[in-house]
Amino acid sequence: MSDPISYPDVTQYAVPFFIAAILAEFLWIAIKGRGGRYETRDALTSLIMGAGSVAAGILLGFIAWAFFMVLWRLTPLDMGTSIWAVLVCFVLDDLRYYWVHRFGHRVRWVWASHVNHHSSQHYNLTTALRQTWTGTFTFMMVVRAPLVLLGFHPALVLFVGGLNLIYQFWIHTEAIGKMPRWFEAVMNTPSHHRAHHGRNPRYLDCNYAGVFIIWDRMFGTFVPEQENDRVDYGLVHNIGTFNPLRVAFHEWVGIFRDMTQPGLTLKQRLLYALAPPGYSHDGSRDTSETIKAKYLARNPGDRGTPGFEQPADPT
Repeated sequence: MSDPISYPDVTQYAVPFFIAAILAEFLWIAIKGRGGRYETRDALTSLIMGAGSVAAGILLGFIAWAFFMVLWRLTPLDMGTSIWAVLVCFVLDDLRYYWVHRFGHRVRWVWASHVNHHSSQHYNLTTALRQTWTGTFTFMMVVRAPLVLLGFHPALVLFVGGLNLIYQFWIHTEAIGKMPRWFEAVMNTPSHHRAHHGRNPRYLDCNYAGVFIIWDRMFGTFVPEQENDRVDYGLVHNIGTFNPLRVAFHEWVGIFRDMTQPGLTLKQRLLYALAPPGYSHDGSRDTSETIKAKYLARNPGDRGTPGFEQPADPT
């Protein structure tokens, strides 16, 4: 095995760029009168959520690091530190991100951590900083285990993960329209990610990519942003608060409240945590599937909603 590898904390170095970009976007919107909107309390909540996420990472990051180092001592493989190792690790980690992100929308326990990122009804660069405080408790760190077992040092795995997050910062804006077609075909862009943040029925559960939108194209979850269906940002049921504590923990409270209802079977209690968001034992709530099904019933010609692709008209 190679000696421990030291990589810079790229997210820390990126902070000045984040601040400069937010100021530039704010001025662009103010001068041009288009390209998004800033709301003071909303932006402040996003900034507080970002600071809290950093603090949580400092306090709890040792758990993931210890887990990865145990795996590193177990694996006989060592991919080394070449540029090719970094590039391969980056691509594989982005595939890992796609599935973790998809789990985050399809498993309520993971959604409880991710939901805060979607809680803003605005879409600007501060939204990118609205990050989780409770990611450690979802145990999604285990999805990175195969990378370590394949011989990528934990420091390298965390380094490319930081690069992934930095890339995703700039796509949280309305100030940038469509990119060149070749770029939109391969990479995640502001247009693709705006659709991901939409609460419109056609945009639910789509575009999970971090860097490469090809994963969504491969796995059938890609939906393009439509000019005739402006993205409505936020949650299906918006929480209506700027309180960071409520933003961070409201879904965990909801899970606990649902699981402790009287008269439920053990299976029903578990499903309130593990089924998709919106699950209810009596069918009284809508999930994204039922919302999209109702939408398709009203719009049968819409082939853009993932999971409801229609066969092409033979004529």
